[in-house]
Amino acid sequence: MKTLLVYYSRTQITEKIAKTIQKDLDCDIEEITVGDKYDGTIGYIKGGFDASANRVCEINKVTKNPKDYDLVIIGTPVWAATMATPIYSYLKEYGNQIKNLASFCTCGGSGYEKTLKKIAKITSKTPIATMYLTKNEIENPEENINNFENKINNR
Repeated sequence: MKTLLVYYSRTQITEKIAKTIQKDLDCDIEEITVGDKYDGTIGYIKGGFDASANRVCEINKVTKNPKDYDLVIIGTPVWAATMATPIYSYLKEYGNQIKNLASFCTCGGSGYEKTLKKIAKITSKTPIATMYLTKNEIENPEENINNFENKINNR
């Protein structure tokens, strides 16, 4: 199954998880970038505001088209109890091209249920696998990642 993992990471936490999954599944990977819009303390505040307001931001050009893949895995941090604005923007533009979906999010503690449901709603896809990692689970994510990958591999 040809798989693409698409992620955004402001603090490299989601990136670390994404790269682990990418290595384990031997899939293509696409990092969503936006320049310096959400860097630093001001960027953190702006990111939370933009996410809670469902704002779309301009993302840098992507190099991989999701319609060319059997499965797209979406990875996002949770901002203000929802997905990060760059992932929201990506899904608004490309979500209708996703054939099969899996998704994961990293969060400080809450908002993951709403985030995962919103990803499914925007893409109009029932995910074959979902995973969330809270602040405590990020320290030792192996079991959660293995369970997530097994759901993908056994579909």
